[in-house]
Amino acid sequence: MNALLSVSDKTGVVELAQGLHAMGIRLLSTGGTAKLLQEAGLPVTEVAQMTQFPEMLDGRVKTLHPKVHGGLLARRELPAHMAALKEHGIDTIDLLVVNLYPFEDTVAQVGCTLADAIENIDIGGPAMVRSAAKNWKDVGVLTHVDQYPAVLAELKEHGKLSDALRFGLAVAAFNRIAQYDGAISNYLSSVQLDADQLSEDYVPAMAVFPAQANMYTLKVQDLRYGENSHQQAAWYRDLNPMVGSLSTGVQLQGKELSYNNIADADAAWECVKSFDEPACVIVKHANPCGVAVGKDAHEAYAKAFQTDPTSAFGGIIAFNCEVDAATAEASTSRQFMEVLMAPKFTADALAVLEAKKNVRVLEVPLSEGANRFEIKRVGGGLLVQTPDIHVLTREDCTVVSERQPTEQEWNDLLFAWNVAKYVKSNAIVFCKNGQTHGVGAGQMSRVDSTRIAARKAEDANLPLDAAVAASDAFFPFRDGIDVIAEQGIKPIIHPGGSVRDEAVIAAANEHGIAMVLTGVRHFSH
Repeated sequence: MNALLSVSDKTGVVELAQGLHAMGIRLLSTGGTAKLLQEAGLPVTEVAQMTQFPEMLDGRVKTLHPKVHGGLLARRELPAHMAALKEHGIDTIDLLVVNLYPFEDTVAQVGCTLADAIENIDIGGPAMVRSAAKNWKDVGVLTHVDQYPAVLAELKEHGKLSDALRFGLAVAAFNRIAQYDGAISNYLSSVQLDADQLSEDYVPAMAVFPAQANMYTLKVQDLRYGENSHQQAAWYRDLNPMVGSLSTGVQLQGKELSYNNIADADAAWECVKSFDEPACVIVKHANPCGVAVGKDAHEAYAKAFQTDPTSAFGGIIAFNCEVDAATAEASTSRQFMEVLMAPKFTADALAVLEAKKNVRVLEVPLSEGANRFEIKRVGGGLLVQTPDIHVLTREDCTVVSERQPTEQEWNDLLFAWNVAKYVKSNAIVFCKNGQTHGVGAGQMSRVDSTRIAARKAEDANLPLDAAVAASDAFFPFRDGIDVIAEQGIKPIIHPGGSVRDEAVIAAANEHGIAMVLTGVRHFSH
């Protein structure tokens, strides 16, 4: 057997070559890989020696040769193919180990020049990988260090690779080539070329959205069904998911996650990790129905649950802090839940949760960050946008009313504004002392959302005197202000920007309301 090793990332390649050599497999290699293996005391035949053609053009041409591709592509079961190899003095290559120039890492660097990007586009590597993967019945192709142990184990046990392993390696190889080519396309489609500036030091301006967007994801699991039982569904994750995102979490116990579980868990997690204090978010049908901060997880949960115990039933509960046994006991004894998630659970908490076998318990690392793009499928295409990661500070706000907010009201206004960001439009949120008192979501009329939020507060016996209100977008008419004033609420925060702002501000002054404008809206459809 002959193995050709030519890798950019040399992690584990010496150990792999040592294992292959121990089994009597001949080693072929190129450039730096050949040098590394020789330094490790391994007998290596350089590809240039095999092809009788030297590497040229600064190494750009070394494996693009019939003796390489003939050895990879020849079908062993076809006499004509084997006769052709014999006629031209070509040996078969039975194992190919290749990883590619680090294009993705190169273009991810700040200040990457166009010249560096282009130079890191691999040509010979992908060509060999494609040849080997196409001829998978005869050739094993390794494109990642994680594959090395399984290949060595099968060769050691059986003296050859199984059809199943070779096919799996080929699929992984074509997937890798697709990802690689997609990354090149994404980069080049984003370059805003200035032909007058071309030089070795030229760093091009990059468009936010490439002319062609190539997106690759890996399937995490098939799901029992989608939003409804007659729909099929699966869960996919990014190739390199953002640290702290839902897909980087681990399920510690419980039933398999459903489509709706995953969607709602993501909504809850993105909301809860936006708070600095210990916080709890309860989500139902993608909307927060209870949000609160407290001195610890237990207090935050108690306050969040109090907002809307009815809606909390069957919801998703997320914490941004460690969950202890008391919190686990309180949450599981008070309500039925689908998912409980946090960055950490104590051993005692997990012991409590073990009694609730069906509760899905997720441990997700807590980290800031957001997906580069948000994507929504529409008929025949995609809507793509940058994520809504705007963070509001007090200094960003403008008080436009005669009355000024108190210090406590300022704290609650910023809390309410943060919650409103994660509530479906039209959103109205009432808050007091770091706790939601009523949430109105997803209505066609902002007035209706206001009335729903007020009814939720009444149902929960949460008084609205000294509470604050937040709206995700401006009030188009004064009627929303009038309804809020009826509840006894005195501070309101909203974006402003309506042609009727003057009338809305006048209404606030009539009611003695402190009105704060943010200049930023948070539509969430």
